Amino acid sequence: MTETETNPKSGEGADSGGTRMADKTAQGVVAAFGQTMKTLRVRAGMEREELGRRLGYSAATIASFEQGRRIPSPRAIDRADEVLDAGGLMTLWKEEVERAQYPPFFQGMAQLEKQAMELQMYDTLVVNGLLQTEEYMRALLDMRRPPLDPETIEQRVNARIARQDVFDRRPTPLLSFIMDESVLRHRYGGKPVLRGQLEHLLLVGQRRNVELQVMPTECEDNAGVNGPFSVVMRRDGKRFLYVEAQVTSKLETDPEQTGLASARYGIIRSQALTPRESLEFIERLLGEL
Repeated sequence: MTETETNPKSGEGADSGGTRMADKTAQGVVAAFGQTMKTLRVRAGMEREELGRRLGYSAATIASFEQGRRIPSPRAIDRADEVLDAGGLMTLWKEEVERAQYPPFFQGMAQLEKQAMELQMYDTLVVNGLLQTEEYMRALLDMRRPPLDPETIEQRVNARIARQDVFDRRPTPLLSFIMDESVLRHRYGGKPVLRGQLEHLLLVGQRRNVELQVMPTECEDNAGVNGPFSVVMRRDGKRFLYVEAQVTSKLETDPEQTGLASARYGIIRSQALTPRESLEFIERLLGEL
Protein backbone atom coordinates (compact mmCIF):
# COMPACT_ATOMS: atom_id res chain seq x y z
CA MET A 1 0.00 0.00 0.00
CA THR A 2 1.29 3.43 -0.93
CA GLU A 3 1.84 5.72 2.03
CA THR A 4 2.23 9.29 0.81
CA GLU A 5 2.47 11.97 3.46
CA THR A 6 -0.03 14.77 2.86
CA ASN A 7 -0.32 16.28 6.33
CA PRO A 8 -0.56 20.07 5.87
CA LYS A 9 1.14 20.57 9.22
CA SER A 10 4.30 18.86 8.00
CA GLY A 11 3.88 20.28 4.52
CA GLU A 12 4.35 17.17 2.38
CA GLY A 13 2.03 17.15 -0.57
CA ALA A 14 0.19 20.20 0.73
CA ASP A 15 -1.78 22.36 -1.68
CA SER A 16 -1.56 26.15 -1.53
CA GLY A 17 -4.45 26.36 0.95
CA GLY A 18 -2.90 23.73 3.20
CA THR A 19 0.45 25.45 2.99
CA ARG A 20 -1.04 28.78 4.04
CA MET A 21 -2.80 27.06 6.94
CA ALA A 22 0.43 25.37 8.01
CA ASP A 23 2.29 28.66 7.72
CA LYS A 24 -0.23 30.37 9.99
CA THR A 25 0.00 27.48 12.44
CA ALA A 26 3.79 27.85 12.55
CA GLN A 27 3.50 31.60 13.05
CA GLY A 28 1.07 30.97 15.90
CA VAL A 29 3.50 28.60 17.58
CA VAL A 30 6.33 31.12 17.34
CA ALA A 31 4.12 33.95 18.61
CA ALA A 32 2.90 31.86 21.56
CA PHE A 33 6.45 30.87 22.44
CA GLY A 34 7.55 34.51 22.33
CA GLN A 35 4.72 35.55 24.63
CA THR A 36 5.66 32.78 27.05
CA MET A 37 9.26 33.96 27.04
CA LYS A 38 8.20 37.54 27.73
CA THR A 39 5.85 36.49 30.55
CA LEU A 40 8.59 34.48 32.25
CA ARG A 41 11.10 37.30 31.83
CA VAL A 42 8.75 39.86 33.38
CA ARG A 43 7.91 37.44 36.19
CA ALA A 44 11.63 37.10 36.89
CA GLY A 45 11.96 40.90 37.04
CA MET A 46 14.54 40.88 34.27
CA GLU A 47 15.03 43.45 31.53
CA ARG A 48 15.67 42.38 27.94
CA GLU A 49 19.24 43.68 28.18
CA GLU A 50 19.98 41.41 31.13
CA LEU A 51 18.40 38.33 29.56
CA GLY A 52 20.23 39.04 26.33
CA ARG A 53 23.55 39.37 28.13
CA ARG A 54 23.07 36.03 29.86
CA LEU A 55 22.02 34.29 26.65
CA GLY A 56 24.59 35.96 24.43
CA TYR A 57 22.15 38.09 22.45
CA SER A 58 21.35 41.79 22.13
CA ALA A 59 18.23 43.29 23.69
CA ALA A 60 16.88 43.80 20.16
CA THR A 61 17.21 40.09 19.44
CA ILE A 62 15.40 39.19 22.66
CA ALA A 63 12.62 41.56 21.56
CA SER A 64 12.49 39.75 18.20
CA PHE A 65 12.14 36.40 20.01
CA GLU A 66 9.34 37.75 22.21
CA GLN A 67 7.51 39.30 19.29
CA GLY A 68 7.69 36.14 17.23
CA ARG A 69 9.90 37.64 14.53
CA ARG A 70 12.88 35.37 15.16
CA ILE A 71 13.29 31.83 16.43
CA PRO A 72 15.96 30.98 19.02
CA SER A 73 18.10 27.88 18.71
CA PRO A 74 17.30 24.81 20.84
CA ARG A 75 20.40 25.55 22.90
CA ALA A 76 19.19 29.12 23.55
CA ILE A 77 15.79 27.80 24.62
CA ASP A 78 17.44 25.44 27.12
CA ARG A 79 19.57 28.26 28.48
CA ALA A 80 16.59 30.63 28.72
CA ASP A 81 14.64 28.00 30.66
CA GLU A 82 17.51 27.81 33.11
CA VAL A 83 18.08 31.57 33.39
CA LEU A 84 14.37 32.33 33.84
CA ASP A 85 13.91 29.44 36.26
CA ALA A 86 11.05 28.18 34.08
CA GLY A 87 11.19 24.62 35.41
CA GLY A 88 11.15 23.06 31.95
CA LEU A 89 8.24 25.10 30.64
CA MET A 90 10.24 26.64 27.80
CA THR A 91 11.91 23.39 26.80
CA LEU A 92 8.47 21.91 26.17
CA TRP A 93 8.29 24.27 23.18
CA LYS A 94 11.53 23.12 21.58
CA GLU A 95 10.20 20.57 19.13
CA GLU A 96 7.31 22.72 17.91
CA VAL A 97 9.44 25.85 17.67
CA GLU A 98 12.18 24.01 15.81
CA ARG A 99 9.67 22.66 13.29
CA ALA A 100 8.19 26.12 12.81
CA GLN A 101 11.50 27.57 11.61
CA TYR A 102 11.22 25.64 8.33
CA PRO A 103 8.83 26.40 5.48
CA PRO A 104 5.74 24.18 5.85
CA PHE A 105 6.53 22.07 2.79
CA PHE A 106 9.95 21.11 4.20
CA GLN A 107 9.17 20.37 7.84
CA GLY A 108 8.81 16.61 7.37
CA MET A 109 12.10 16.32 5.49
CA ALA A 110 13.90 18.38 8.13
CA GLN A 111 12.86 15.86 10.77
CA LEU A 112 13.95 12.93 8.61
CA GLU A 113 17.41 14.40 8.08
CA LYS A 114 17.98 14.13 11.83
CA GLN A 115 17.11 10.44 11.80
CA ALA A 116 19.02 9.57 8.63
CA MET A 117 21.65 6.88 8.45
CA GLU A 118 22.12 7.64 4.74
CA LEU A 119 21.18 10.59 2.52
CA GLN A 120 21.24 10.49 -1.28
CA MET A 121 20.55 13.87 -2.93
CA TYR A 122 20.42 14.73 -6.61
CA ASP A 123 20.16 18.44 -7.49
CA THR A 124 19.69 20.16 -10.83
CA LEU A 125 18.77 23.75 -9.94
CA VAL A 126 20.79 25.03 -6.98
CA VAL A 127 23.40 23.71 -4.57
CA ASN A 128 21.79 21.48 -1.95
CA GLY A 129 20.86 23.33 1.23
CA LEU A 130 23.14 21.12 3.32
CA LEU A 131 26.09 22.31 1.22
CA GLN A 132 25.28 26.01 0.91
CA THR A 133 27.37 28.80 2.37
CA GLU A 134 25.53 31.55 4.23
CA GLU A 135 26.24 34.02 1.42
CA TYR A 136 24.83 31.64 -1.18
CA MET A 137 21.73 31.06 0.98
CA ARG A 138 21.10 34.78 1.28
CA ALA A 139 21.56 35.27 -2.48
CA LEU A 140 18.92 32.63 -3.21
CA LEU A 141 16.48 33.93 -0.61
CA ASP A 142 16.91 37.51 -1.80
CA MET A 143 15.83 36.42 -5.29
CA ARG A 144 12.54 34.90 -4.14
CA ARG A 145 9.39 36.39 -5.66
CA PRO A 146 7.25 37.56 -4.06
CA PRO A 147 10.03 38.91 -1.83
CA LEU A 148 10.55 37.46 1.63
CA ASP A 149 10.60 39.87 4.56
CA PRO A 150 13.95 40.31 6.38
CA GLU A 151 12.78 38.34 9.45
CA THR A 152 11.79 35.35 7.30
CA ILE A 153 15.12 35.44 5.49
CA GLU A 154 17.00 35.43 8.80
CA GLN A 155 14.83 32.58 10.04
CA ARG A 156 15.42 30.50 6.90
CA VAL A 157 19.18 31.16 6.95
CA ASN A 158 19.48 30.14 10.61
CA ALA A 159 17.38 27.02 10.00
CA ARG A 160 19.46 25.99 6.99
CA ILE A 161 22.70 26.47 8.90
CA ALA A 162 21.31 24.39 11.78
CA ARG A 163 20.59 21.54 9.36
CA GLN A 164 24.28 21.36 8.52
CA ASP A 165 24.96 19.88 11.95
CA VAL A 166 24.32 16.56 10.18
CA PHE A 167 27.95 16.57 9.03
CA ASP A 168 29.24 16.33 12.60
CA ARG A 169 26.51 14.15 14.07
CA ARG A 170 27.31 10.87 15.80
CA PRO A 171 26.83 8.19 14.65
CA THR A 172 28.07 9.65 11.38
CA PRO A 173 25.55 9.36 8.51
CA LEU A 174 26.63 8.54 4.97
CA LEU A 175 26.03 11.56 2.73
CA SER A 176 25.99 11.44 -1.06
CA PHE A 177 25.41 14.50 -3.24
CA ILE A 178 25.21 14.63 -7.03
CA MET A 179 24.64 17.91 -8.81
CA ASP A 180 24.45 18.97 -12.42
CA GLU A 181 27.36 21.01 -13.76
CA SER A 182 24.98 23.90 -14.45
CA VAL A 183 24.37 24.22 -10.70
CA LEU A 184 28.04 25.02 -10.24
CA ARG A 185 28.11 27.61 -13.02
CA HIS A 186 25.16 29.81 -12.02
CA ARG A 187 26.63 32.97 -10.51
CA TYR A 188 23.85 33.59 -8.04
CA GLY A 189 24.89 36.53 -5.89
CA GLY A 190 27.89 37.30 -8.10
CA LYS A 191 31.39 35.92 -8.55
CA PRO A 192 32.50 36.29 -4.90
CA VAL A 193 29.50 34.31 -3.67
CA LEU A 194 30.05 31.53 -6.22
CA ARG A 195 33.78 31.46 -5.45
CA GLY A 196 33.08 31.01 -1.76
CA GLN A 197 30.52 28.31 -2.52
CA LEU A 198 32.91 26.32 -4.72
CA GLU A 199 35.66 26.59 -2.10
CA HIS A 200 33.21 25.29 0.51
CA LEU A 201 32.29 22.34 -1.69
CA LEU A 202 35.96 21.43 -1.99
CA LEU A 203 36.26 21.37 1.80
CA VAL A 204 33.08 19.38 2.40
CA GLY A 205 33.99 16.95 -0.37
CA GLN A 206 37.08 15.90 1.58
CA ARG A 207 35.05 14.64 4.54
CA ARG A 208 35.23 10.88 4.95
CA ASN A 209 31.46 10.45 5.22
CA VAL A 210 30.70 12.61 2.16
CA GLU A 211 30.68 11.70 -1.52
CA LEU A 212 30.25 14.69 -3.81
CA GLN A 213 29.81 14.10 -7.54
CA VAL A 214 29.18 16.26 -10.60
CA MET A 215 27.07 15.31 -13.61
CA PRO A 216 28.81 17.10 -16.51
CA THR A 217 26.68 18.71 -19.22
CA GLU A 218 28.62 16.82 -21.88
CA CYS A 219 27.49 13.49 -20.44
CA GLU A 220 25.30 11.72 -23.01
CA ASP A 221 23.48 9.54 -20.46
CA ASN A 222 21.66 10.75 -17.35
CA ALA A 223 19.01 8.74 -15.51
CA GLY A 224 18.08 11.88 -13.59
CA VAL A 225 16.36 13.73 -16.43
CA ASN A 226 13.08 13.75 -14.48
CA GLY A 227 14.54 16.23 -12.01
CA PRO A 228 15.94 16.53 -8.48
CA PHE A 229 15.03 14.15 -5.67
CA SER A 230 16.34 12.84 -2.37
CA VAL A 231 16.32 9.39 -0.78
CA VAL A 232 16.61 9.10 2.99
CA MET A 233 17.28 5.87 4.83
CA ARG A 234 16.54 5.87 8.53
CA ARG A 235 18.41 3.84 11.13
CA ASP A 236 15.61 1.26 11.08
CA GLY A 237 16.27 0.68 7.37
CA LYS A 238 13.09 2.38 6.16
CA ARG A 239 13.51 4.54 3.05
CA PHE A 240 11.77 7.78 2.10
CA LEU A 241 11.64 9.52 -1.27
CA TYR A 242 11.42 13.32 -1.11
CA VAL A 243 10.55 15.43 -4.15
CA GLU A 244 10.08 19.20 -4.04
CA ALA A 245 8.74 21.70 -6.56
CA GLN A 246 7.95 25.36 -5.97
CA VAL A 247 6.29 25.49 -2.51
CA THR A 248 4.95 21.93 -2.49
CA SER A 249 6.57 18.62 -1.75
CA LYS A 250 5.89 14.90 -1.59
CA LEU A 251 7.28 12.40 0.88
CA GLU A 252 6.83 8.87 -0.42
CA THR A 253 7.28 5.75 1.74
CA ASP A 254 5.99 3.02 -0.58
CA PRO A 255 8.81 0.41 -0.66
CA GLU A 256 8.53 -0.05 -4.43
CA GLN A 257 8.83 3.66 -5.17
CA THR A 258 11.62 4.31 -2.67
CA GLY A 259 13.49 1.24 -3.90
CA LEU A 260 13.25 2.37 -7.51
CA ALA A 261 14.40 5.87 -6.56
CA SER A 262 17.43 4.48 -4.73
CA ALA A 263 18.27 2.28 -7.71
CA ARG A 264 17.87 5.25 -10.05
CA TYR A 265 20.22 7.25 -7.83
CA GLY A 266 22.77 4.46 -8.12
CA ILE A 267 22.60 4.67 -11.91
CA ILE A 268 23.04 8.46 -11.83
CA ARG A 269 26.01 7.99 -9.51
CA SER A 270 27.63 5.60 -12.00
CA GLN A 271 27.09 8.06 -14.87
CA ALA A 272 28.47 11.09 -13.04
CA LEU A 273 32.12 11.93 -12.48
CA THR A 274 33.73 10.05 -9.60
CA PRO A 275 34.19 11.94 -6.31
CA ARG A 276 37.88 12.49 -7.09
CA GLU A 277 37.15 13.65 -10.64
CA SER A 278 34.37 15.89 -9.34
CA LEU A 279 36.63 17.72 -6.89
CA GLU A 280 39.16 18.25 -9.67
CA PHE A 281 36.34 19.57 -11.88
CA ILE A 282 35.26 22.04 -9.18
CA GLU A 283 38.87 23.18 -8.79
CA ARG A 284 38.98 23.94 -12.52
CA LEU A 285 35.74 25.90 -12.32
CA LEU A 286 37.16 27.85 -9.42
CA GLY A 287 40.23 28.66 -11.48
CA GLU A 288 38.02 30.07 -14.23
CA LEU A 289 36.39 32.68 -11.96
